[in-house]
Amino acid sequence: MREIMIVTRENLINLILAALLLAVPFAANALGQPFYVTLATRIAILALAATGLNLALGLGGLVSFGHAAFFGIGGYVAGILAAHAFSGDPLLFGLSGTKQMWVIWIVAVILSGLVGLAIGAISLRTSGVYFIMITLAFAQMVYYFAISWPAYGGEDGLSLLVRNQFPGVMTMIPLNFFLICYVILLLALGLFALIRASRFGTALQAARQNEVRVATVGIQPYRIRLTGFAISAAITGLAGALFADLNRFVSPSMLSWHMSGELIVLIILGGTGRLFGPLAGAALYVIFEFALGGLTERWQFFLGLILLVVVLFARGGLLGLLAGKAKHG
Repeated sequence: MREIMIVTRENLINLILAALLLAVPFAANALGQPFYVTLATRIAILALAATGLNLALGLGGLVSFGHAAFFGIGGYVAGILAAHAFSGDPLLFGLSGTKQMWVIWIVAVILSGLVGLAIGAISLRTSGVYFIMITLAFAQMVYYFAISWPAYGGEDGLSLLVRNQFPGVMTMIPLNFFLICYVILLLALGLFALIRASRFGTALQAARQNEVRVATVGIQPYRIRLTGFAISAAITGLAGALFADLNRFVSPSMLSWHMSGELIVLIILGGTGRLFGPLAGAALYVIFEFALGGLTERWQFFLGLILLVVVLFARGGLLGLLAGKAKHG
């Protein structure tokens, strides 16, 4: 009975979070405040990126400092394809660029997933701090490659002259672009819920807890983790493509290890392994950034204090504090 009450309470909190994220941009748009629509869009995109990492970290227990690589790859896919579509210059093998978001998303997901598969294939042969350092090393390799790539701006980055297009939607209108990001976020959260409830998700969580027992029943923990890591990378790459369109700019900062750290912070703040933990964490992070950033340049210091309190006294993050101990995990 108590578990049912906890699940019901968490579902109610999830519903409230989803409703608030949807309501705020409509209210801001009605009041003529497009900045707050953009703020909500930033929350949705960061929540999407953190949802990808939550699959690896929350379910698989894989503390990856390399997810900035996938986030940045998605961003550069959007920037490079849009740049070639504008200039008319062909890409590799005579392929042309495109301004169509749905094409960019597919390319970003496939490329990020393949890079995640390659990085995971090597990194997952280690564990613990060695896994953390190897994923960080791979991310930094991609970061320095982007800096030394003058064809696409190098360390100055690459600008998108206009936001990419989506059939039947005027994407330059902030509310329209928010709705696109919001729907994609809900789809990603639905995918996370399906994976968590599936046999694959159960095996991934079991491998986190005791890989020896998982192996004794005929399941290979390495393959399970590698598949989860690749799916995680693909989702984060999709978020990167949306982030580039939001800012109409992509730079190596998207590939920096600081970005990986931010995504981990979002998950910890919201609740590791929780369905709506990334959304709760992203909302807290962006609100702190906006509210405290206007008061002091050292707003991260106060965020660090809050993170310290969460780690010490609220292990389940904001959702754990409000809904109680998670049923899953």
